[in-house]
Amino acid sequence: MIMEQNSTNTLTFRHISIAAKEAVEYIKQRKNHEIQSLRTRWNKFNKHCMGGIEPNTIYTIVGISGSGKSSFVNTLENDLIDLNPEQDVVILNFSFEMLSSRQVGRKLSSKLRQTTAQLYSANEELNDDTLAQVETASQQIKSYQIYYVDTPGTVGEIASTIDYFYENYAKGKKFIIILDHTLLVEGQESALKVISDLQKLFIKVKKYPNTTIIQLSQMNRNIEAPDRINNPSMHYPMRSDISSADTIFHASDYVICIHRPELLNIQQYGPNRLLVKNKVYLHILKNRDAGECAILEFDNDLKYNNLIETIREEEPTKKISFSNNN
Repeated sequence: MIMEQNSTNTLTFRHISIAAKEAVEYIKQRKNHEIQSLRTRWNKFNKHCMGGIEPNTIYTIVGISGSGKSSFVNTLENDLIDLNPEQDVVILNFSFEMLSSRQVGRKLSSKLRQTTAQLYSANEELNDDTLAQVETASQQIKSYQIYYVDTPGTVGEIASTIDYFYENYAKGKKFIIILDHTLLVEGQESALKVISDLQKLFIKVKKYPNTTIIQLSQMNRNIEAPDRINNPSMHYPMRSDISSADTIFHASDYVICIHRPELLNIQQYGPNRLLVKNKVYLHILKNRDAGECAILEFDNDLKYNNLIETIREEEPTKKISFSNNN
């Protein structure tokens, strides 16, 4: 019997032939470009992530404070819309750490190549010509299908918001959920219990058609320990450096650590003695699809809320594998 079965007393089960048919159809649609990943501006990132941002996938972005993870995701958010005009993308951003108006300020900074300090007249008053450019750029941003949730809530409130939004705004579209960040989700239980419940929710939600989760989280202080800083073989981020590591790591399809070793006064980075000055490294610690992990090098352009891929003949990548990727 290959029919799907539904009952109020049992979980739904389905014969493997149904799943096999779906798998083959998905492969065909990928081959014919009927289904495509959402591209980003970073070719190396796309290459290591199945062509870009995939549906039905959880991406976890982690880093120490000041590493640029929020700027990275803000830029990523722009690209999902700007670089994929043929796809109908809608984004629900739980911006718990930063006001949505400041998120837009970062977008304007990136588009106009002006620092946020310049845009906010922190040291010198913004001139009228630049203000006119701001207003013009804001018109494009206003057209984005991006919706912000500024007020932190519980896992239950996040679940209700996602379900309502999906039914009323996102059904039939490429639905991207961004949460910044996991430690700001509210709850009466312990932080570990709240994050565990959040991951269970995201595992459920990622199965909605064309839905992708991008969550930001924090690294603990282990990577800042003097014995790590003084030992090049221990410079690179590890799974254990992630707050609530086991829960988040198991739920995620991709775990990506953004790291700026110069923040820790490291002079040469890791056993490969990678460059440090004005460098940002993306460590792909988990890649459920390909199983291959890597280190990607970027030039620091964070003052304009951007990262620039470092292009060189010999890429400073270190391929690593884990036996516990799943």
